[in-house]
Amino acid sequence: MVRTVKSSDVTATRIRPCGMADLPALFSIVNDAAQAYKGVIPDDCWHEPYMPLDQLKRETREGIVFWGCESGGTLVGMMGIQDRGEVSLIRHAYVQTAQRRKGIGEKLLMHLEGTTAKPILIGTWSAAAWAIRFYEKNGYRVLSRPETERLLHEHWRIPERQIETSVVLAKRDRAVLAGRPSRR
Repeated sequence: MVRTVKSSDVTATRIRPCGMADLPALFSIVNDAAQAYKGVIPDDCWHEPYMPLDQLKRETREGIVFWGCESGGTLVGMMGIQDRGEVSLIRHAYVQTAQRRKGIGEKLLMHLEGTTAKPILIGTWSAAAWAIRFYEKNGYRVLSRPETERLLHEHWRIPERQIETSVVLAKRDRAVLAGRPSRR
């Protein structure tokens, strides 16, 4: 499904699935946008490039489906969704620095919400206040620390240090998630 949406700019944007041919553009978007984390997240969690191309390829092989927002024929934002059984995870949401504050992230999020009926979980760095505010503005809320740790262990494959420094946000069907033992 491809959705064309009028942006606040004169140009129309188009949300579309991304394939292997888009990996160089996705790599560029991630590593440009991730500069916002430099000096904000713990130094031991920062590296250059922020997401190597091999990791981006691995994430695709592990089931993350990337969607891109195209403006004028160029990808300017991306967001991934990953099916993890009873939930879907929003993964790797990035918008080019020059394209921020134009509604691209919100368009991508709304589109991905429409691709699943499952509860959606979003993980982000706890120090990324702007990211947390973005998701809160779109109806998500930060979960408790115990619930965050349980869900990160259960649904993500990330280092323990990243778990210590991240939050999880959820929007709906939290009752489905409550009280489940960790599968780890």
